[in-house]
Amino acid sequence: MYRSNGNYEAFARPIKPEGVDNKSAYIVGSGLAGLAAASFLVRDGQMKGDKIHVLEELALPGGSMDGIWNEQKGYIIRGGREMEPHFETLWDLFRSIPSLENPDASVLDEFYWLNKKDPSFSHGRVIQDEGKELPTEGDLTLTPKAVQELLDLVMTPEKDLGDKKINEVFTDEFLNSNFWLYWSTMFAFEPWASAMEMRRYLMRFCHHIDSLSNLSSLRFTKYNQYESLIQPMIKYLEDKGVQFTYNTHVENIKVDTSNGSKVATEIDMTTDGKDSTVALTENDLVFVTNGSITESSTNGDKTHPAPLEHELGSSWSLWENLAKQDKAFGNPDVFCKNIPEANWTISGTITLTDDEVTPYIEKISQKDPHSGSIVTSGPVSIKDSNWLYGYSISRQKHFKRQKDNELVVWVYGLFSDKPGNFVNKKITECTGDELCEEWLYHIGVPTDRIKDIAENHANTIPTYMPYITSYFMPRKVEDRPLVVPAGSKNLAFIGNFAETERDTVFTTEYSVRTAMEAVYTLLNVDRGVPEVFGSAFDVRTLMRAIYYLDGKKKIEDIKLPFKERMVEKKAMEKVHGTYIEELLKDAHLL
Repeated sequence: MYRSNGNYEAFARPIKPEGVDNKSAYIVGSGLAGLAAASFLVRDGQMKGDKIHVLEELALPGGSMDGIWNEQKGYIIRGGREMEPHFETLWDLFRSIPSLENPDASVLDEFYWLNKKDPSFSHGRVIQDEGKELPTEGDLTLTPKAVQELLDLVMTPEKDLGDKKINEVFTDEFLNSNFWLYWSTMFAFEPWASAMEMRRYLMRFCHHIDSLSNLSSLRFTKYNQYESLIQPMIKYLEDKGVQFTYNTHVENIKVDTSNGSKVATEIDMTTDGKDSTVALTENDLVFVTNGSITESSTNGDKTHPAPLEHELGSSWSLWENLAKQDKAFGNPDVFCKNIPEANWTISGTITLTDDEVTPYIEKISQKDPHSGSIVTSGPVSIKDSNWLYGYSISRQKHFKRQKDNELVVWVYGLFSDKPGNFVNKKITECTGDELCEEWLYHIGVPTDRIKDIAENHANTIPTYMPYITSYFMPRKVEDRPLVVPAGSKNLAFIGNFAETERDTVFTTEYSVRTAMEAVYTLLNVDRGVPEVFGSAFDVRTLMRAIYYLDGKKKIEDIKLPFKERMVEKKAMEKVHGTYIEELLKDAHLL
């Protein structure tokens, strides 16, 4: 497997890998990573569909890419996915998945056309004081010391950040900035999360620093992610003959680690309560989704909180059983145990059944939520919320079956250990109605109307996700297994708990990238995997980032230590009239 960039590789089709007709594949998990692996096996590996077996513990596919109608409870979305143009492997995949609505178009085509017609732009990124705009909206409010702390983190090698937390590399001067408020609520970072992951995000998404306050860099699907992304993939794979087995718990995969190699030899599983074993050879490729952020999720309802009791879950116990066999298979305990009580664990789905709340939504977002245009363009964060509450309203209808009078709102709180501002409870203790009440209070609904609206004009389902931020637990480099561990002949790890360089977890891109790398490595597909977008290596992007990080100052006004070292008067005289001066002007630094 090798990485590439440019149209030459992107538009090419690989020749059929040698020996593929003698191979089969077993994919554990039918989330985005598992479905992507199956798709790459079919498209680029040219493996016959009936040789590909997807094993899923639930009764339906999709993993964390969900959005369902529950007959007893109503609409449920545990979360949403923010996407951007430089998810290189994601778009490489979806250019080949046919649209369900337009047979002459791909999913990428319809996504591209939609976001061209209806681009993302937030008119109300942060609110406070019951629905009022943040007075410093658009200003990153970073001091020179805070900017230096950012630069210091970026310059620190990953190996020196093992187990370090964000609040161990940043002071309150940084953590009190608007930059951190925008960044943390957009990506779900918390102060005690991994500094290593924070560094990766800074390098991966430095091209978004100029749009943090308006979210114009983001792209979104037409409907919820299940209907817009998962269903077309399932149709594509089923049409190719891929075999899906649901209600299947893979309990262990036995691996022969003798002689310096690693060969998966057996899958032990239970399907609909019946135990079975699949014997494997080196020609049987195994792709394991190790760990899951939505494993063990529970739902409450209008009058009941989501239950907090849960078992570890199949994806975690399988990873534990694998890790016992070889240290190269990672350390799951780092991610699924000792999770801080204050972590984000609760989201909610609010379905408004009339337009009682519409004026308050429209005042903040400056959009008619029934217009079909994306409403909030990502999260609206509430700065003075004890829960650090936020909400997002996607294009409506968010479900194909949604009624014209209904609006679906997703809410989440990053802090789970504090009482609310209106509801005097921790978010983990709240019923659906109480989650709705807290949201209504923060968007400016009069307090004497809140209870009636929550009870009689809305249906709110709370969801508890004990592992939702486990991607960001402080870790060492070796705690995640490599996509294909050294010496592995037929076993690969896929998804956001597998390790690939430079890319960032908690993204659709990471799921697809690990799947592509796994398939290309085990099948020796002779085509490049698109490398991670190199914004951190683009001097134009870096100059523009410096301009916005330092409050849109010209270079002569910057008071950081590096100015005295690098941009002294003599140096500026030397670049006058040169290409470097043009670059500085393009970045607004001159």
